[in-house]
Amino acid sequence: MARNSIVLQERIAAINGFQRSVEHVKHLVAELDGSRAATMAVITNLCASIERELSQLRQRALATDMSTLGDMAGSMSVLAGRSIGIALKIRGLTEGVQSLEFELTAALARALASMDAARAERPAPDVPPTT
Repeated sequence: MARNSIVLQERIAAINGFQRSVEHVKHLVAELDGSRAATMAVITNLCASIERELSQLRQRALATDMSTLGDMAGSMSVLAGRSIGIALKIRGLTEGVQSLEFELTAALARALASMDAARAERPAPDVPPTT
């Protein structure tokens, strides 16, 4: 029973770490969106940063057995590295970040529900009656 609780706590901590990474990617995508008129070097550097962050997120997600999150991050990493139009890239990355946020919110809700269920199953400690 205690082992399950520890595993769930580790999973919740991992999900919170993923949420921080997704927030960072969201910030980078917003910066890319605001830099449409910037030089190509600036856009390329931002895209490389997004690609690197998503690639790291993919590796961490696959290592923690969250394959759906890893697959989405991997696809977005490829999109960030491709040389396609900036508008298409920004739209795809923005929608991808929203999907990642949704997936993480759902995973966190499932983990918290499992943790609550595990706490409910725990028997109450024997307390002697006081009279």
